[in-house]
Amino acid sequence: MNKLKMQTTNVVDENIKKIGELFPNCLTETLDENGRPQTSIDFDQLRQELSKDIVEGPEERYQFTWPDKRNAIRLANAPTTDTLRPCRSESVDFDNTQNLYIEGDNLQVLKLLRENYLGKVKMIYIDPPYNTGNDFVYNDDFSQSADEYVHNSGQIDEEGNRLVANTESNGRFHTDWLNMIYPRLKVAKDLLSEDGVIFISIDDNEDYNLRKLCDEVFGTFNFVGCVSWHRNYASANDAKKFSNVIDYVMVYSKSNNFVRNLLPRTEKQNHLYKYDSKDGKGRWRSDNLSVRTYSANYDYPIVNPNTGVSYNPPSGRCWMTNKETVAKWIEDARVFFGQDGKGAPQLKRYLNEVQNGVVPTTYWSYEDCGHNDEARKEIKELFGKPPFDSPKPTRLLNQIIRIGANKDSLILDFFSGSSTTAHAVMQLNAEDGGKRKFIMVQLPEATDEKSEAYKAGYKNICEIGKERIRRAGKKIKEESPLTTQDLDTGFRVLKLDSSNMQDVYYTPADFNERDLFEDNIKPGRSDEDLLFQVMMEKGIELSAKIEKMQIAGKTVWNVSDGYLMACFDEAVNETTITEIAKQHPYYFVMRDSSLAADNVADNFEQIWEEYSKDTERSIL
Repeated sequence: MNKLKMQTTNVVDENIKKIGELFPNCLTETLDENGRPQTSIDFDQLRQELSKDIVEGPEERYQFTWPDKRNAIRLANAPTTDTLRPCRSESVDFDNTQNLYIEGDNLQVLKLLRENYLGKVKMIYIDPPYNTGNDFVYNDDFSQSADEYVHNSGQIDEEGNRLVANTESNGRFHTDWLNMIYPRLKVAKDLLSEDGVIFISIDDNEDYNLRKLCDEVFGTFNFVGCVSWHRNYASANDAKKFSNVIDYVMVYSKSNNFVRNLLPRTEKQNHLYKYDSKDGKGRWRSDNLSVRTYSANYDYPIVNPNTGVSYNPPSGRCWMTNKETVAKWIEDARVFFGQDGKGAPQLKRYLNEVQNGVVPTTYWSYEDCGHNDEARKEIKELFGKPPFDSPKPTRLLNQIIRIGANKDSLILDFFSGSSTTAHAVMQLNAEDGGKRKFIMVQLPEATDEKSEAYKAGYKNICEIGKERIRRAGKKIKEESPLTTQDLDTGFRVLKLDSSNMQDVYYTPADFNERDLFEDNIKPGRSDEDLLFQVMMEKGIELSAKIEKMQIAGKTVWNVSDGYLMACFDEAVNETTITEIAKQHPYYFVMRDSSLAADNVADNFEQIWEEYSKDTERSIL
């Protein structure tokens, strides 16, 4: 029987293995921090393998770098033993929803999600700190001990996460921001599907650095566009320089498999098609029949059949097609000679023949996508007094989701703030019957004691985000009760925490005889806590269906209709094991100390061999 690792994959080990398969001569051995041999890469040898010339020392080359960049890469690759603990009391429709709301440092959460959602996320949207000098950013500098850092920074939230205000006076203004965002984007890329895409909101404090950084993480060839969003409809008269009314949305794909969706045509765009000949072909508009790309074969006179007047194409231009095709168009009334029939030839463009949608542009007006004031009014309408200072309008997120996701896509936002993304997902699903799912991730950053949010009882941003989803979902259903009966407005709340396992679980060499008889589960951890950590270990989606059942007096957890079955009770007897085995689960997990007696342990493998020999059995 296997023993679960209960920690995320060590990305460095996986990368070393892949390089070793390509260049076995580049593998070497070094000693780790504990003096034990480990497999490593001989980078000098690897550089030589990848160069046509002799490599001697470092050479100047184009690169984007900053202090501690290597540490940021190491941080992205380092495994974690953290876990996610379910919180039913704060969830909505926990047993049925496909949506997740996760509280905790998003870097650690992303590493955990990588185990379950590798290549499964169609679209990511994030609105990270803009680095305005007042933003709190996650500080991942572990060169100091945790206690030293907390003492030096004076910033820590109630969950123990370290925060620091990134002011320009700290001497590492851009460096700290880059060290924060880089490892998160690096891990997030792994979550995207091959046809996936990421949208990142930013302003002009870090837009140039973000572009370079994304070029490195996603590749310059996967740059889709940089959208200018007109976020303010009025200028700020007290601006010291220019009044900034533009934010940016940086867009990168995972690969060239990404295909952007078209945006719905608006009535304003369709209004141009104002004529209707009552011939059953629908509305149309007149269009130019000539083109700039000259061809002598398309340069000929067109005769108005009503007047006999000939018309040549304008100087330097030609007609868009040959003489025979135009003659057929005239016969079919596809050529328009003016309202009185006596004018120059024009082409009839029918609305039902145009592309069923509009290609997105890189400029989005507030008329189409909303503005900051609209966003504040939206959240005020839900809460009475707005508890969040800088939300994004749902119309902006609607546009982003329409372009980047399909009706059944999984959408991730790991700087979710007030949960505008979740609101937009539910709203679009209500409008078009989609089954989009969301994962929101947010650090429980404490609200200012002087803020309206704190006065209203919201002690951290997560409380605002969760309450917004509750209220927005209720409002959407109330406004369209007949079309939203199957609309998923629920969400499972999961909270980042340290492993459910005692530290000694991860260091078998430190075991002594007494440890063998001790429970390796931390006090206060529930069976459902253990179940979710097992689900992460086995790569099962955290929104999977969970059924709690009784078998021979023992509690058994059934995940995804028998894909995983687990029992964490004590004194589990042969009857329980036999009944579970008869259901042929793909995975079965239990505690190593759960079997009722020695004879049960002796017969354990025989029971599985008889009833379900292909089931993978593991112990905690």
